[in-house]
Amino acid sequence: MKLYHGTNVDFRQIDIAKSKAFKDFGQGFYLTDIRKQAEDWAKKKSELLGGEPILQEYDFDEAVMASTELNVLVFETPTEEWATFIHKNRSRKAHFHHDYDIVVGPIADDGVAYLIGRYDEGTLTISELVRELEYKKLNRQYFFGTERAIKLLKRL
Repeated sequence: MKLYHGTNVDFRQIDIAKSKAFKDFGQGFYLTDIRKQAEDWAKKKSELLGGEPILQEYDFDEAVMASTELNVLVFETPTEEWATFIHKNRSRKAHFHHDYDIVVGPIADDGVAYLIGRYDEGTLTISELVRELEYKKLNRQYFFGTERAIKLLKRL
């Protein structure tokens, strides 16, 4: 399958340490299987940080996700488990770190971040949060969080 990464700086070597912490699935390298979504990310990054929008394409054999050698987590839809996982990863207080090589699931955009903030402050329950998320247009993201996982990506 093809995966895409939108950026404003081209690079050949993926360095997880350069990735920002406190993202949906933690500190790692993020891609999508939706080309337009990655193009939009690239445009947004270049507008905010300068540079030119760059779309990187990668080949990924998704069959390896069934391997017992990889620790993979997949969220097909927003669930309480998904919302709790994102909340823990985004929290600067939780000091949460997971050991998944790859995580796949819906993206928590700015609107989702607002809802998670409401959950964090106690004005939404986890069930209410999940119900609200069911009405948002959510795209898929692929998180590669270990060197073992990064090696599975082939730049095109």
